[in-house]
Amino acid sequence: MNFESLTYETRDGIAYVTMNRPDKRNALDITMRDELSRVVLEMRNDKSLFAAIITGAGGAFCAGGDLQGLSEDKATPAETRRRIQNIYVWLYELVSLELPVITAVDGAAYGAGMNIALAGDFVLASTRARFCEVFGRIGLVPDVGGLFLLPRIVGLQKAKELIFSARSFGPEEAKDLGIVYEIYEPDRLMDEAVKLAERFRHSSRDAIGISKNILNQSFNQDFRGLGELEAFGQAVAYDSQFHADAVGRFLDKQPLLFNWDEAEKANKGG
Repeated sequence: MNFESLTYETRDGIAYVTMNRPDKRNALDITMRDELSRVVLEMRNDKSLFAAIITGAGGAFCAGGDLQGLSEDKATPAETRRRIQNIYVWLYELVSLELPVITAVDGAAYGAGMNIALAGDFVLASTRARFCEVFGRIGLVPDVGGLFLLPRIVGLQKAKELIFSARSFGPEEAKDLGIVYEIYEPDRLMDEAVKLAERFRHSSRDAIGISKNILNQSFNQDFRGLGELEAFGQAVAYDSQFHADAVGRFLDKQPLLFNWDEAEKANKGG
């Protein structure tokens, strides 16, 4: 697939999405939004994938919306509303993508860029990463899922502080808040993202996908409703070939193919 604002490739079961407008610090414009929509659907339908990595080119993740493009857009309030609504079509598919999604953040992740990072399941950051819900600086409210995603990660009061202040913060604070999973030097960031993705090579895409989508709904369900979702999800998982093969290996006293602890030891050299 050929794109103007990003690159997309798959290698050995991992999808790589790179926002690629380095001269604009990968600011999100209409073209990039349309191409992200296409890429998310491509990943959803590609059954050969077991993980995805999203990053940015040129020392930035994504500096937010393209303000130049926005200033030239003479849209009416109704047209602006539809534009934001259209973002949620592909954003919902990204947040619900039944794969482990790793966002590798180097440099600026501001505004829309920060919220795209939050859409990942694991956020890896370089030591020079910077995060900011920058919208308040220009009199806007967060979009691209920020009002949904951020409070579920950091809690309501902290989300209010980060949004109301529109202040920037670094990777260490982001890790303390639960936004960032791990921090690496810039030259190691992508290698470590690939290592993390590789840990899922022998996992069950069905089990992870079902778990992910139920977890995404867990804050909106009561106890009984969540139990019903678990019951339906488990019924599907029990009937999977992956589960049957894993039980067979266990009964035959063979090592399970998916073992996070053993993969972690291997990554650390034993």
